[in-house]
Amino acid sequence: MTAPDPHADPRAFLEHLYRAAVHRALPLHNTAAFLPPPPRGRTLVLGAGKAGGAMAQAVEALWPRDAPLSGLVVTRYHHTPPRPAGLPQRIEVVEAAHPVPDAAGLRAAERILALTRGLTPDDLVLCLISGGGSALLTLPAEGLSLEEKQRINRELLESGANIVEMNCVRKHLSRIKGGRLAAACAPARVVTLTISDVPGDDPSVIASGPTVPDASTCADAVAILQRYGIAVPGAIMSLLEQGALETPKPGDAVFQGQPVHLIATPQQSLEAAAAAARAAGLDAHILSDEMEGESREVGKVQAALARAVAQRGQPFRRPCVILSGGETTVTVRKQAEGTPRGRGGRAGEFCLGLAQALQGQPGVWALAADTDGIDGMEDNAGAFVAPDTLGRALAQGMKVDTFLSRNDAYGYFSALGDLVVTGPTHTNVNDFRALLVL
Repeated sequence: MTAPDPHADPRAFLEHLYRAAVHRALPLHNTAAFLPPPPRGRTLVLGAGKAGGAMAQAVEALWPRDAPLSGLVVTRYHHTPPRPAGLPQRIEVVEAAHPVPDAAGLRAAERILALTRGLTPDDLVLCLISGGGSALLTLPAEGLSLEEKQRINRELLESGANIVEMNCVRKHLSRIKGGRLAAACAPARVVTLTISDVPGDDPSVIASGPTVPDASTCADAVAILQRYGIAVPGAIMSLLEQGALETPKPGDAVFQGQPVHLIATPQQSLEAAAAAARAAGLDAHILSDEMEGESREVGKVQAALARAVAQRGQPFRRPCVILSGGETTVTVRKQAEGTPRGRGGRAGEFCLGLAQALQGQPGVWALAADTDGIDGMEDNAGAFVAPDTLGRALAQGMKVDTFLSRNDAYGYFSALGDLVVTGPTHTNVNDFRALLVL
């Protein structure tokens, strides 16, 4: 891909870097090296995540045509990629809701667990796990209804809890996550292929780790629920406090000889974007692939960095690109009665905070987007910020502070024509942020 001229078209150039990052994480480019040989028995493919449909197609394309292959994978609504001509479908792909689970996800999880019955030591289970699987693979603990699980999930998403905290709770309120799917597959061999969407690439956090041991405890889950003021039914809280909903732990024999392969990571995608920037003649700097924190505050910190580069050439010389990834959070502010609820996700809120702190700094442009193509629950991947963003908004009577106060990044950038809309990308290595300083 030839890069657009960053000086002539900064937005097109930043979108080019985003596409380079996404391309690096596509399953078909990363799966072959990690596939085991066909077993003596049958091969069952199970999986969940936003990349699930594309991961299933990659396995179908790479698996020997004469070797048995079947299974079931669940992905987000509208995230199943078009099927290549001539590729037979051997793995069923179903769709469900994200980030709040629904009945379709519950049915898929029940079916996946049912498929593990009757497996033998001669069988192989390929588990295809990617970000989003926590919501898509929903099977509430005994005594917990889907409606209660939905409410808890929604409150966690709006609380400002980070992904490790959220998934600790999800694992302990599930019958399939936190290593329980691997336990159900015994005595078959389990090989997990996973695409990381979490800071630190911890497989036990990705999609709440259905096939890996869980070091967190019921007590940890209780502490998180209490920290964020999230209620659970009394009977469930009692089970948590008694440790009755504990997950399989490291050292459990069920995980011995069951490899887990990270086939795509946020760092790899940031490196691909950096290489694309350097190919266009710009210096590129990766801050981190593990950034966490409140989205707007991360935006303000990166604005300070960009201003220092633009004004003083420190700590980097311009022209340059500054890249980062990770998973920030958004704490949804309570609104007065009758106030419209804001729309937007982590990337958009980052851009609001960034624009507010940049204050129209000349020579700085930015793009932030989720690599799955969906920022939160909206139809955009993220947003674009330019030196004239605040000025164009004020000309329409829009103050950035007002939109930040109601978490309405979508409304702000939509009115400016600065949403980044890509549609589902069929992969997911989490947040992508690029600042261009010329």
